Amino acid sequence: MTDVHSSSVRSKNMRAIRHRDTKPELLIRKALHARGFRYRVNVKTLPGTPDMVLPKYRAVIFIHGCFWHGHRCNLFKLPKTNTMFWQNKIENNFKRDIISQGNLIAEGWRIAVVWECALKGSSRLPADTLIDQLSGWVTSPQIQTIEFLGMAIEGVSHT
Repeated sequence: MTDVHSSSVRSKNMRAIRHRDTKPELLIRKALHARGFRYRVNVKTLPGTPDMVLPKYRAVIFIHGCFWHGHRCNLFKLPKTNTMFWQNKIENNFKRDIISQGNLIAEGWRIAVVWECALKGSSRLPADTLIDQLSGWVTSPQIQTIEFLGMAIEGVSHT
């Protein structure tokens, strides 16, 4: 099946996709700020440029889009056109995420990953539940890493 857009229109659409200040990021930032947490945004001096950094708690939060970071959930769909390009791009993003997270852990940071499917779609977590769990993680120094997925919280590791 061919693309419904010309290559110039498709290119324009892809350039318009935001890589920061996305709706999921803003939702989490506002909710955590309302609960009294203070953070820095997109700190380029840290590996992977975390979406949120809470220096007081030595914690970083990544808010990942399921497509761009290769999360195999119901929101992920590999494009039918230029498949090899997209597969390589997404695999490289995934590998870069793993390396960045390993470097952050080596530097003594704790990591939370909030996947897009935890915030939208049919399997999303209730927003209050997600923010409650995320707030609890931030203030629990014994929990090293955590992942928030659609309808689940996984990947919890303790120090």
